[in-house]
Amino acid sequence: MKQFSEKNLPNLLMNLYGNSDEAIFFFDRDGKALMMNAAAEEIIDKDVYEQMMAGSAGAICKTCRGYMSTDELMTCDACYMSIPDIDISSFQVYFDTKGRGVIPYTGSIQTIDKESGIRCFMLRDLTQQYKTQEELNQKLMMKRVIKAQEDERKRISRELHDSVAQEMLSSLVDLRVLKYMNIDEEVLKKVQQTEGSLMRLLDDIRHLSVELRPATLDDLGLEAAFRTHFKWIEKNYGLIIHFHPELESKRYSGEIETVVYRICQEAVFNALKYAEVDELVVRLYEADGSLHLLVADEGKGFEVKNTDPQGTGLGLYSMKERAELVDGNLQIRSEIGKGTVIQLEVPVVEGGGSE
Repeated sequence: MKQFSEKNLPNLLMNLYGNSDEAIFFFDRDGKALMMNAAAEEIIDKDVYEQMMAGSAGAICKTCRGYMSTDELMTCDACYMSIPDIDISSFQVYFDTKGRGVIPYTGSIQTIDKESGIRCFMLRDLTQQYKTQEELNQKLMMKRVIKAQEDERKRISRELHDSVAQEMLSSLVDLRVLKYMNIDEEVLKKVQQTEGSLMRLLDDIRHLSVELRPATLDDLGLEAAFRTHFKWIEKNYGLIIHFHPELESKRYSGEIETVVYRICQEAVFNALKYAEVDELVVRLYEADGSLHLLVADEGKGFEVKNTDPQGTGLGLYSMKERAELVDGNLQIRSEIGKGTVIQLEVPVVEGGGSE
């Protein structure tokens, strides 16, 4: 390894000054700019640069939009440039940059020569950190929203199943008792009609309860929930679903199971609505530390680049959004006349991620 001595330090510091991505300014005690590096020149307009180099005290204020305090996002109270004897190791400040608008920076201001009062002002662009933080916050917020939705669906589903459906069933029992009583023929006919209506309504309530949040998903897991759902699809729409589960009754976190179930539900619904097919294939298996879902049909297909295939496209967007919540990867392959394949891959804890 090449050794460096103190005599090499000036060259190293000059290289740092000239090649740094951070904007570096030097000011005297009166706030006049002494010099700045190329990165600093890039962020300020030409007229501001000329004023600063001409020795105009406070010229930097023409591009600065204030710093963040405990009370305000942007403020100029107690300006960091106004007290030359105080060093600030880190604070957030905003600059109206050349061609990029107002940009957040983390700043530091340090005295490097107390005798002459020369200070070094350094700025590091926080744009990428802000973007990353915003994406993380959006993801966390979406997780909370979806969890709240699923919790409310579960509550309503349980209420429909345990309360409304039971009350309806009780009313049906009372009606059936009337059929064995000595009543008028017309009344009996009306009772039978009402019984039929209540039966249909009870079926609708049960289906709505399952659609909101199938109890089998929470109690027994993905395989049981899929079997129940596919059986209902076949009974009511005639769509035959060839289901191939290869999980051996493994369980996963509630969040993962919910995401996989909802994506499959949406994929099957899209095939039912748009693909014009009588059957499709669903595979559910684990491989290489990930849970895999595959939904394939040989229907009409669509252009994947078209974000609005026969509808709003919100279904596909929703599936991708849900997949991202569990760090999943959703692949959609489709061609006109050649069917559609939707494949989801979700990383799971070693050993199946069972709970």
